[in-house]
Amino acid sequence: MCETTIRQRLLVAALHNLDQLSFSKLITGKVVLHFAPEGILMARIFEAARTYLTADFMRNDCDYRLDMCNMPRVRDNGFNLLIALDVLEHVPDYQKALQEIYRILSPGGFAIIAVPQKDKLAVTDEDPNVVTRKERTERFGQWDHLRVFGDDFPVVVAIKGFVVTTVNELSFPEEIRTRFVLFPPVLSKDPVATNLGRSFSAKGQQENRIDRLIIRE
Repeated sequence: MCETTIRQRLLVAALHNLDQLSFSKLITGKVVLHFAPEGILMARIFEAARTYLTADFMRNDCDYRLDMCNMPRVRDNGFNLLIALDVLEHVPDYQKALQEIYRILSPGGFAIIAVPQKDKLAVTDEDPNVVTRKERTERFGQWDHLRVFGDDFPVVVAIKGFVVTTVNELSFPEEIRTRFVLFPPVLSKDPVATNLGRSFSAKGQQENRIDRLIIRE
């Protein structure tokens, strides 16, 4: 686990220990689109999925170069599962991206999305006037972040048509929390720290949509 992040460990813990979000339900035999794919996750998903495709806006080593805010190349209901860990903070319009994610998921499809949420921040902080690397690092935590998410993130997701349920380290027994290290052993004191890991299991309000999993770190 030393080469993984908490967001990745939360995902693995959910896939292995939560029946409603199990590996067999979300990935085995499914058509999967993975944004900004992490090598540590790719091989296992590739082996189990029926079709596994990767996407990124900048990288040249993926199957598709896609802007998540506008994906006309991807048909409606095209994927059973979409994975995007720490992507929405980079895209120009994350609310449009959420709409696109909803559109391309098949009936019964899932999305697994992680975003950095600043500790004790009520409302997502974004400002198009913050443009320099120094300003973005100081305000959003990283030079290429266009925002830092607040506690309102699950509400925004719900507005897009999802029903959101929180899952965090307390959703697992102590043995699982310890084994997967689902909480920072030492809390960061950085002003833009994202210490408190949470995940959101979001279920579409329409009958032809079911669970989406949104992971927060």
